[in-house]
Amino acid sequence: MMSVAIPTIETEHLVLRPPRMEDFEAYAAFRASPRAAFVGGPNPRPTAFNQFCALLGHWHLRGFGRWMVADRVTDAPLGVVGPYYPADWPEPELAWTVFAAAEGRGVAYEATLAARAFAYRSLGWTTAISVVDPANARSAALARRLGAQPDGVHQHETFGTLQIWRHPAPEALA
Repeated sequence: MMSVAIPTIETEHLVLRPPRMEDFEAYAAFRASPRAAFVGGPNPRPTAFNQFCALLGHWHLRGFGRWMVADRVTDAPLGVVGPYYPADWPEPELAWTVFAAAEGRGVAYEATLAARAFAYRSLGWTTAISVVDPANARSAALARRLGAQPDGVHQHETFGTLQIWRHPAPEALA
């Protein structure tokens, strides 16, 4: 049996941890909502379950993946953030989605800073992108706040034209 150790990262307000079955209801609610429009949704519950399982599968197959972001005090699931590299992406990215309860609280910013530090320090990444739907102004604003700059587009078979945002290199953040 294959297993992988998924690290847990704590920040001031959050815990980035492996997804657990008890997180599925919050994840399924997000995937069924209009909030999921920029990530291929809304999706029915069975599709959401497959996507939820893929969070763990990515860790097993790539050696990295997205964490469930949880409130540090209550452990309530707030979103999914982390290194991500699907087969149809131009290169590895730092991806984020937040659930409705986390909107406007700086959750994606705080979690992505921690995920980026992990990717640079622990995975040895020397660069990172985030792929953003041009209609997703909030994600573009977050990429900008993280110090990322527009760096071309990616033509995706399903999602169409997506913006590539390039994060500062590790040495630029030191």
